[in-house]
Amino acid sequence: MEEECRVLSIQSHVVRGYVGNRAATFPLQVLGFEVDAVNSVQFSNHTGYSHWKGQVLNSDELHELYDGLKLNDVNKYDYVLTVCDPVMGDKWNGDGSMYVPEDLLPVYREKIVPVADIITPNQFEAELLSGRKIHSQEEALEVMDVLHSMGPDTVVITSSDLPSPRGSNYLIALGSQRTRTPDGSVVTQRIRMEMRKVDAVFVGTGDLFAAMLLAWTHKHPNNLKVACEKTVSAMHHVLQRTIKCAKARAGEGLKPSPAQLELRMVQSKKDIENPEIVVQATVL
Repeated sequence: MEEECRVLSIQSHVVRGYVGNRAATFPLQVLGFEVDAVNSVQFSNHTGYSHWKGQVLNSDELHELYDGLKLNDVNKYDYVLTVCDPVMGDKWNGDGSMYVPEDLLPVYREKIVPVADIITPNQFEAELLSGRKIHSQEEALEVMDVLHSMGPDTVVITSSDLPSPRGSNYLIALGSQRTRTPDGSVVTQRIRMEMRKVDAVFVGTGDLFAAMLLAWTHKHPNNLKVACEKTVSAMHHVLQRTIKCAKARAGEGLKPSPAQLELRMVQSKKDIENPEIVVQATVL
């Protein structure tokens, strides 16, 4: 009998489109995971549209749901996937801004990050968490060491401002994974990836990335290079399919709408399941 791997995913949910649990559940299931989804919010659609309606789950309601699982003794999980990947902020035109109130930053630093095994911050979030700025690859590696010291064994800076030798059309991501050998020593693997930028604003890509990285690090527990190559290559295929379809629907020369830019998730099932490697990682 095949071993069952269970994930509790606590994220936002939308009726239409792919963000939060809608972006994470399908790829995890395709890759063989059982997923129990708790919807921290339930909206009609993501907030990039002109209008949205819905409800937000409060802490009492969250506890009530978990109590129901606990009473039935079905609350045993291999992984917990949350929106704290951490979703804190990002840079727009070089300026950083937070999505969440600044007084939550100590909560992330002191409560959430220390209990996480894997975190996937962007450069701005990594700087906020570590209290250090990143101007070079060396400084990025130092920031990842600081983040390791806070708790997580796997840190992936999903995007950065660092210049790529390939030119301004490429984005650099960096990863670091600490593993413990049987004799108790710690081995650190560091990787660098360069990805071609896509000229569009997508929603749900961070949720999809976190879900697939969880899956591939589970399948390749001591090989961050392979896990990241499969994750980023699958992302590439999903985004290329999405932008191609969005442009076709919008018409020549017209900007696609948020509805047209919804991730083409179901159509990308084969790419999620067995991605052709189109982005190679360099071991540093």
